[in-house]
This record gives sequence, structure tokens and C-alpha cells, in this order.
Amino acid sequence: MSRKKLIKKLKEKNPQLNQAALETVIDVFTDNITLALKRGQECEFRNFGSFRLKKLNPSANLRNPKKNELIYRPKRVKVRFKASKKLNKQINE
Repeated sequence: MSRKKLIKKLKEKNPQLNQAALETVIDVFTDNITLALKRGQECEFRNFGSFRLKKLNPSANLRNPKKNELIYRPKRVKVRFKASKKLNKQINE
């Protein structure tokens, strides 16, 4: 679902709120998740899931198959999402 469709759905459920207010709500929500992840914190939403950071070690044994040269990939961090049991159950029904 895109941001635009999400705002449209929220508008249908809450007709008293205007477009700008709904956009602000979504922006604040995503900004706070981003800020928490930047600080190294975990974001958990009950009955939905959680966002976590996974640290990946540097890799020096990678090879570019086209040029056959070694590639170094530095240490990095990835965002992982783990769905809750309730969400998994709803999806798989």
C-alpha cells in the first residue's frame, strides 16, 4: 500500500480530519520510527510486529564475476521486520 492510499483509507475512516493533518500524522509516525532505529532502539507495535537492526560484518572475500576483482564490503546495519503471531495468523487464514 502506498502512502497516498494509506491517507485515503484514513480519510474514509476519519472524515473529520483533513488531508494535511493525516499527512502530518504519517510523517511523525515514520520519522519517529526512523529516529528510534538510528539510535539503535527497537520499535515494537503490539499485534503487528517489530522493527530491529541487524549488524552485518564486513566481507573481504567477495568477487566481482565480470572483472574478477576482489570487493570489500564494509560493516553495515540492516533493518529487519518481524511480524507478530497475530499478524501471521491473520495473513495465513
